[in-house]
Amino acid sequence: MNPFRIQILYFVSLSFLGFGLLKLFNPRTRTDSFHPTNLDLFFTCVSAATVSSMSTVEMEVFSNPQLILLTLLMFMGGEVFTSMVGLHLRKYKINQNLKKDHVSDHIVSRKASSIDILELSVSRKSSSLDILELSVSRKPSSINILESFQNIEIQPQIDTKLLKYNSIRLLSFVVLGYLVFVNLIGIILLLVYISSISSARNVLKTKGINLVTFSFFTVISTFASCGFVPTNENMIVFSKNSGLLLILIPQVLLGNTLFPCCLRLVVWLLGKMFKKEESNFLLKKSEQIGYLHLLPNLHSCLLVVTVFGFILIQFILFSSLEWTSNGLNGLTTYQKFIGIMFQVINTRHTGETIVDISTISPAILVLFVVMMYLPPYTSFLPINHNRGASKRKRGKVLENIILSQLSYLVIFIILVCITERKKMKQDPLNFNVLNIVIEVISAYGNVGFTMGYSCARQIQGNQNCKDKLFGFSGKWSDEGKMILILVMFFGRLKKFNMNGGKAWILL
Repeated sequence: MNPFRIQILYFVSLSFLGFGLLKLFNPRTRTDSFHPTNLDLFFTCVSAATVSSMSTVEMEVFSNPQLILLTLLMFMGGEVFTSMVGLHLRKYKINQNLKKDHVSDHIVSRKASSIDILELSVSRKSSSLDILELSVSRKPSSINILESFQNIEIQPQIDTKLLKYNSIRLLSFVVLGYLVFVNLIGIILLLVYISSISSARNVLKTKGINLVTFSFFTVISTFASCGFVPTNENMIVFSKNSGLLLILIPQVLLGNTLFPCCLRLVVWLLGKMFKKEESNFLLKKSEQIGYLHLLPNLHSCLLVVTVFGFILIQFILFSSLEWTSNGLNGLTTYQKFIGIMFQVINTRHTGETIVDISTISPAILVLFVVMMYLPPYTSFLPINHNRGASKRKRGKVLENIILSQLSYLVIFIILVCITERKKMKQDPLNFNVLNIVIEVISAYGNVGFTMGYSCARQIQGNQNCKDKLFGFSGKWSDEGKMILILVMFFGRLKKFNMNGGKAWILL
């Protein structure tokens, strides 16, 4: 099985397993006796496993055991965790090949020894002393030839494979240590902060959310780039807690866009202290390792510049247009600065928010759509390393019919517009094309930004309508939700289709 099939089987199985376990636990007791449907529960599990944070139910509906289960789904669905598992599988495969090479080398040496013994026995049966001396004199030369052949051909290959195995083994433990260390530090800092700041602690106490569960859930969700928060309002209720936002900002960057840069830095530091040979192999021959997140040196440096460049552009535009908006009312200058920084960093690709997205100006929404669409390791790389490489042959039919990412998104948006066409006529202010585009792009980018649904925007007022603090997709039909589930899976596995649509030539 190729990596694509393995990962799609993994995420589908993880989602169904989470759905089965989630049904075993009862939701929290609600005054309106609301119980999520099976499709809503499965949608939530897919959203957690694919770290998309799209929601069709309010988060405070889930009980403490259900929140713990969702935490596990987000942890096991995060890119750092899944890539670490892939490294261990690759390490196991190389180890098996080394064992096969060792066995074959042993067989070759045994065959060579048997040939020498046969030559010696033939020489002993000979009655001529000259023939015996000649055979004895030939034996050392044959041994020397065999030794030189082994030293030149076999041994360097084994040494190279062994070095590659040791390097991948080191890298797998580095990623594991990185994953545990960053999450653990974030959880400890969040526990200390909430325990010390009464305003943040009172929010959890009022909502009946366990402090420890909230800390584990939020930090793991942020590092995995999911964006789920146990509160219905996401991070809006903590918009004045700048310290809490500052704790989560590094988690957003270290678990997503800056992960390759930090990983390369950790490997370099290990090479300075110990494991110098393996570290040099990882840094200088990162392409041979085949690990997506271990980028070359130049690409890593340009990635840092690109990431902070996008943050700066978003911060300037957001501040200039939204500084006096209703979403930031009541905040001090310092709180606005930290809040805007937190908001723009989350557009790629975590999706936590301190403001209602539906109140943001359209120009900023378009910018957010672009940021959500871009892959996490997008960087300005003007140097083409493959300029002298031969062009790949277009012999495979499947590669020619695969479309680009944007083409599939257009198809998904059209399908959603078809399934929700009646609501688009009856409720055009909520069900408009821009809201649907933002929802689909957000699901594809595994971000979680949503315009939500407001009863106040209904043209034909409905007295039975109640505002719910969940995503816009929560008001979609079952067919629309199923399409969005496909979009979340497609977005989680988009790295396997980055070269799609190459057969199309636009002139």
